[in-house]
Amino acid sequence: MAQRYVRVQTTTGKLYYGLLHLDRRVQVLDAPPWLEGQLTEQELAFDDYHLLSPCAPSKIVAVGRNYAKHASEMGGEVPKEPLLFMKPSTTVIAPDSPIQYPPQSQQVDYEGELAVVIGDRCVDCTPEQARSRIWGYTIANDVTARDLQRKDGQWARAKGFDTFCPLGPWIVRELSAGARLQTYLNDSTKPVQSASIDEMVFSPDFLVSYISQAITLLPGDVVLTGTPEGVGELRVGDRVRVEIEGIGSLENTVIARKPVDSPIPQTES
Repeated sequence: MAQRYVRVQTTTGKLYYGLLHLDRRVQVLDAPPWLEGQLTEQELAFDDYHLLSPCAPSKIVAVGRNYAKHASEMGGEVPKEPLLFMKPSTTVIAPDSPIQYPPQSQQVDYEGELAVVIGDRCVDCTPEQARSRIWGYTIANDVTARDLQRKDGQWARAKGFDTFCPLGPWIVRELSAGARLQTYLNDSTKPVQSASIDEMVFSPDFLVSYISQAITLLPGDVVLTGTPEGVGELRVGDRVRVEIEGIGSLENTVIARKPVDSPIPQTES
């Protein structure tokens, strides 16, 4: 099994990066692994910590319509160049943390995705250079308020609600080019999404290079590489699980987000 790098919080509130062993012990690193963190002698037993998102990115840069069949199901064509958008760092939540269904939306969708974690500052990189800047891979769910995406005419609010980027459970360094991504709802054994990651239109190397020519990527930043066909609605009470071969599974439950007490101010006529 590939080495699994995690970020955890202990029962006393301390944060650590570490290496997860098969018996769920975590061997603590003295720094984030992409910053050359070294293993220490400190270990945490499985009941002494809980998993956080495996990194705390300064930003999440995401790519839309990067699988041809998904572009088709959304009623559009594959873009000639990557279609970029961003999600705030406040969207990130850990495995098993709840996705909050906002009261402003009537249609919240799941979007299982491969996430790339950046290991070194990346500016104006070629695809070959970008390959060496990719430190590892994890799983993401690009949760989207689909009705607000259509209503707003841009994606910032629809993609940017708090809790709309579950990330984890850990990072692996290597991944098979043909690894399969699958998304499941509740207790169903039939995936609602199932595709090989090599079906991407633009590869991770190309995406990181393309992004770096506009936006500086920093160590620990995350690039979401797009979702395959099969996106669909979530409802309060649902459990959604995204699996990628060679990484593992990311599961979260949907809860209702409490509405604010005061309505949006109305302008005087």
